Amino acid sequence: MVSSAVLGGGLGERAWVLNAQVSHGYRRTDPDRHLAGLADAAGVHGTGVGLMTAADVTSYGLAHDGGIDAVVTAGLGVRGWAATPDEGSALPAAPGTINIVVALPVPLTDAALVNAVATATEAKVQALVEGGYDCSGTPTDAVCIAARTVRGGEEAHAFAGPRSVWGARLARAVHAAVGAASSAP
Repeated sequence: MVSSAVLGGGLGERAWVLNAQVSHGYRRTDPDRHLAGLADAAGVHGTGVGLMTAADVTSYGLAHDGGIDAVVTAGLGVRGWAATPDEGSALPAAPGTINIVVALPVPLTDAALVNAVATATEAKVQALVEGGYDCSGTPTDAVCIAARTVRGGEEAHAFAGPRSVWGARLARAVHAAVGAASSAP
């Protein structure tokens, strides 16, 4: 997996993904330990990825395309463009997070996993703009891409950009899941 998550972020073998709902105004300074405790309470074992959001995790977008599954939660209370004028270091008080989790049924090289993050982000922005949102996302968006481990004798796919076979499928799945999540009540 490759992820930007607080717990288990980075690149490596992971066994599970948790998308935890936290309260608006979450103030804990140890979110990694908090998520690890939630995962332990859920009974998962091994190393995993823990994301968090103030968005309602029971209201999510789910999409499938050619063997790829995408699940998205979207809290759009605070949104904007990635490149904005410097307004100091303070984070906004209102909640807003788009968490994207994608599972591919094939192995990807490390470079293709990174490319998949870019493709998922591009698809997210496209869905938001097409949905009437004037933004590229929120300040706390996170992504997790899971691909299958290489099995004996096979090669990992080297590409996951939007014009590659698996990248195109990933883009369509993320686009549809973000659209569904951002229009959910």
